[in-house]
Amino acid sequence: MVIELMKSHASVRDYKEKQLTREEVEELIGAAQYAATSHFVQAYSVVWVTDPEKRRKLGELSKNPKQMEGAGAVFLMCADYNRLKHAVEMQGESIVFDQAENLLVAVTDVGLLAQNLALAAESKGYGICYIGGVRNNMEAISELVGLPEGVFPVYGLTVGIPNESNGVKPRLPVEAILHENDYDEKKYETILPEYDKSIEEYYGSRGSNQKTATWSQQMANFLNKPHRPDIKEVLARKGYSFK
Repeated sequence: MVIELMKSHASVRDYKEKQLTREEVEELIGAAQYAATSHFVQAYSVVWVTDPEKRRKLGELSKNPKQMEGAGAVFLMCADYNRLKHAVEMQGESIVFDQAENLLVAVTDVGLLAQNLALAAESKGYGICYIGGVRNNMEAISELVGLPEGVFPVYGLTVGIPNESNGVKPRLPVEAILHENDYDEKKYETILPEYDKSIEEYYGSRGSNQKTATWSQQMANFLNKPHRPDIKEVLARKGYSFK
């Protein structure tokens, strides 16, 4: 059942050596393409990185060497207005994509494509993991795989046969996410402490990598400082100037 598959997701960071074939990759990407896309722009591209040296360098730049070198397939999920530029010029027009709205559209399109790809892979028995670390060095990674203006990596996605089995992390309860008619922040006073307890229990019961931590502690440690402050300037050099 699809819903049960969705609820069984856990990130996989250790894979068996088997590489995915071109036929397997094309099947997954072909299924992923049926995700919804704003105004049918399909503002995404996927770079399948197979060259061993490029994968090694990608692991170094993203600070994820084990996954980039050990996965069965490594994908760079990219926002892409370059292909749209070609399409528009075929009609004798000039493209405008430097507005914030275009950036939101592209990132949303990539996210929907990537999640479809992840779900398709997991339905075939593969494990997956998103690699946000590619944004640590967006320009160097763009140069590594030849991304032109209008194209930038949003995240990596590794796929492969799992060499490990991880438990599913408890998500926030539905009532924390679902608001009816009006946004209700008062309920967080009771929901978040209860959720902290469940996360602490989860980490303490894991078979490996046990630790003592709550969700709010992790969020405080993560969100109390800026991350990747260069991204705005990098995106501007890619043609996204937030007009």
